Amino acid sequence: MPLPLDPLVEKIIPLLPLRDPATMTPQSARDSLRALADARAAVPPPPVDTARDIEVQGATGPLKARLYRNGSTTAPTVIFFHGGGWVAGDLETHDRQARNLVIETGAVVISVDYRRPPETRFPGAFEDAFAAVSDVIARIAEFGGDLSRVGLAGDSAGGNLAATTALACRDAGIRLAAQLLVYPVTDVVGNYADRDENAKYPSRAENAEGYFLSRAVMEWFAGHYLSDKAQAFDWRVSPLRAKSLAGVAPAVVTTAWFDPLRDEGAAYAKALAAAGVPVTYHPGEGLIHGYFGLGDASETARTEAQRARADFKVLLDRGV
Repeated sequence: MPLPLDPLVEKIIPLLPLRDPATMTPQSARDSLRALADARAAVPPPPVDTARDIEVQGATGPLKARLYRNGSTTAPTVIFFHGGGWVAGDLETHDRQARNLVIETGAVVISVDYRRPPETRFPGAFEDAFAAVSDVIARIAEFGGDLSRVGLAGDSAGGNLAATTALACRDAGIRLAAQLLVYPVTDVVGNYADRDENAKYPSRAENAEGYFLSRAVMEWFAGHYLSDKAQAFDWRVSPLRAKSLAGVAPAVVTTAWFDPLRDEGAAYAKALAAAGVPVTYHPGEGLIHGYFGLGDASETARTEAQRARADFKVLLDRGV
């Protein structure tokens, strides 16, 4: 039997944003996520030696980014993409996640602020993500990294961007050491509104509401990211629909048990393994979507996130 919902997480759920798609707007979604981050301002963030704003090249111009690192010796390099349903989230909302990656993997972490919908719809975010990775790799010495130890990481919609960009890197002949996909979006076909598509993933019904991220909010996010529902069949939106996953970077995939995205994340881990890709999968029992940001409040969340980052570190250190 899976673990029950962590009681500390259960107490937090009523305080979390992004729960009412009927009244949510892109700006309100962005404001509420930023307000959640600002509410923790009195709690010192995990300390790192360097955290400075930089720019990386996106698909159509420079993108805001932030470089984090400890020390000055050559280290693995991780390009990180924040979550927020493609619509919300930014460098500030995911600052602590980036810092924990530095501390627990020893990597240089570059967090990228890609263009968001509805101002820029698909494929803008994907194209920015791939362009940013290409730019970081071209400048790897500037960041103190080496080409044999480059990884991608992201949570939720950022996990989607990490997964799809990893596939694009494979196709472009760019070798990555690892990818960390944290409760990723992997199959958007049907935009979370189609009964038959939703039936393929029981978690969409089991966790449709009541656990922070709802199925209806995912429908709202997908509707803003895509200008046409048919785009969801594109592997750059739904990596689970890619013709082949063979040869993509070794992966650590995490899901949350009480999350509508649980089953599509688990299906992606299974598909990667079936394609011969080394995969470590963490089911996130007792946890909800977003638990990587709840480590200060829940020991269960903190421990599970640390386990995933430890597995990611092993892959980064091994290199290609």
